[in-house]
Amino acid sequence: MAGAPPSSPGATGRRRVLFISADAVGPEMAGVGIRYWELAHVLSARAEVTLAAVRVEEMGASPVRLVSFEPHSPRALRTHIAAADVIVCQPQWPVVARWLRHCHGRVVYDLYDPETFETIELFAHRRRALRQFMVDLSVDRLNSALDSGDHFICSSEKQRDLWLGAMYSRRLIGPDAYDRDPSFRSVIDVVPFGLPDTPPASSDPGAIARAIPALRDGDEIVLWNGGIWNWLDAPGAVRAFALLAERRPRARLVFMGATDNPAGQRASREAREVAAERGLLDRAVFFNTQWVPYSERADWLLAASCAVSAHEEHLETRFAFRTRLLDCFWAGLPVVCSDGDELAERVRREGLGEAVPAGDEAALARGLELVLERGRDHYAEALSRVAAQYAWPRVAEPLLRILDGTGEPRFGDIGRGPLQSELGHRLRAGAYRLSHRGVRGGLAMMRRLRRPRGGTSSRPR
Repeated sequence: MAGAPPSSPGATGRRRVLFISADAVGPEMAGVGIRYWELAHVLSARAEVTLAAVRVEEMGASPVRLVSFEPHSPRALRTHIAAADVIVCQPQWPVVARWLRHCHGRVVYDLYDPETFETIELFAHRRRALRQFMVDLSVDRLNSALDSGDHFICSSEKQRDLWLGAMYSRRLIGPDAYDRDPSFRSVIDVVPFGLPDTPPASSDPGAIARAIPALRDGDEIVLWNGGIWNWLDAPGAVRAFALLAERRPRARLVFMGATDNPAGQRASREAREVAAERGLLDRAVFFNTQWVPYSERADWLLAASCAVSAHEEHLETRFAFRTRLLDCFWAGLPVVCSDGDELAERVRREGLGEAVPAGDEAALARGLELVLERGRDHYAEALSRVAAQYAWPRVAEPLLRILDGTGEPRFGDIGRGPLQSELGHRLRAGAYRLSHRGVRGGLAMMRRLRRPRGGTSSRPR
């Protein structure tokens, strides 16, 4: 939320936009880096855009200015925040959050990752006190963002319902903001993860075979194309594949991006152990230990027969948006996945593959067998249709509206009054208690006045 008036546009007469990424930006990118790299390029057609990331590597010619900063010593960000008309970022740690509260620019908090649920899963096997502390920190950052942001974006309508509930509980949905926009779309809207608006092309058809020499022509590649994280169910996918392999001996399960990140070490180890116990490790189940560069992912997607994604049933699943499944839609690769999240519902509803109950390894194996039997062509039209709906220029439209509406009132100036706070709650509660005592006291006095006086007799004269 800002107190100073907006600055003048940059030297080109266009608004200045700053993205702040907690991930690296370069050839090897994870979710946040990819999201902000792509959104920054969409907005660069109408604004001067800077993308600040914790690490920046060469990405070739680009209209987006790349800068780096130290996450635990972020002083380099302060100048960029002060110069920006619009800042897009996830909830920030206290130092940067304070700068954002006092900057003149419009702050758009990106809530596409329900971090608290992920944190609960991430620290599931750590000490209870540490786990609770990390969860509390994630909630602190979220509440700080909700209390100070001018706009909010998220990945799905289900997520939007979650964040509207959070705003409701923090007294941020008041009459003034509601009357201005009863839909609340100007405050929080959906900006899903997106896809290129051009079809994929393989730059190196032999990439997957070179990475995994044991693969042969005619093999049916079942691709796990995301990372292996502890809150997913890679071991369950291996057990399901073991059932499938009995019926389809040419099937091969390939994990595209095994990781040594602490957030995935347990799941990676368990998945390898299951494959070894079944006698499938490095024979029919393979783990690629190198991160596939973002620009080369199409080489793997186009070489596969289908994709697989498995998870357990928990809150992280309910509000997740499995971004790497979108790449499968883009590449025309049918998906077999666990049920329960937004994209799994779409897989079932629109015929993009098969969605099966979470934790049901037999059902996952049957789904894989059905999709492999039908082949990629069976799903191509539906996948192409849905992929077009996630094109980056299309999903970025709410951000473009914010950029065009920088002269309109901010949510912070409309939606939050001095009595919409904990202090206001205490004042109202105190006033109620005082008035309640007054009402009770008045009623008691009336009862005493109406009561007959004791100890007297009433005789007719």
